[in-house]
Amino acid sequence: MLSFTNFPRCQRLVKSPILILVRNWHKEPIPVAWEKPLIGWTKLNYDGSCKGKTGNSSIGGIFRDHKAEFLLGYAESIGRTTSTIAELSALRRGLELILDNGWHDVWLEGDAKSLVDIIVHRKQVKCAETQKHISDIKSIIPELNNCILTHIYREGNRAADKLAQLGHQLKKPQIWQHPPDEVLQIMHDDAGGKIVLRKR
Repeated sequence: MLSFTNFPRCQRLVKSPILILVRNWHKEPIPVAWEKPLIGWTKLNYDGSCKGKTGNSSIGGIFRDHKAEFLLGYAESIGRTTSTIAELSALRRGLELILDNGWHDVWLEGDAKSLVDIIVHRKQVKCAETQKHISDIKSIIPELNNCILTHIYREGNRAADKLAQLGHQLKKPQIWQHPPDEVLQIMHDDAGGKIVLRKR
């Protein structure tokens, strides 16, 4: 059974530019925390990284179980591309590893909301390369028993972000069976339900 989480669209009433300024000034930070998957489920947090003007990109992802214990991690440099392709490449690579490891009930989570929405709502995009990556992702998802794809703010996706950053330094793709030192503190924070405040 294939299921996706729907996201309500945030609507705001704008009456005047002055009102916008006042509202933004008084907005409270958003509390963000990583959540554990259900028992029997595997959770993938993935991320892509693109270095400004150079376009040098990398991907990373981390798999954890219902106890927030590390199952697998991956990262690699993917050359020059866009941030959009990097995000989609990170998800696609994660899905390939899911199939390789025989995980069937998975929760996929990334911090690029627009791309999550495109995949969840089955929207078409004009860019042929982007559409090809999306089509590849959509062809893998039906092979899973249950699959949920959700968005999380960057503050809740720090472990995947760290692995994607490590990817820039790699000369060849890397898969970790044990967590690298760089993500240990983040994993500890996530497992404990640490809340990170996101400024609006």
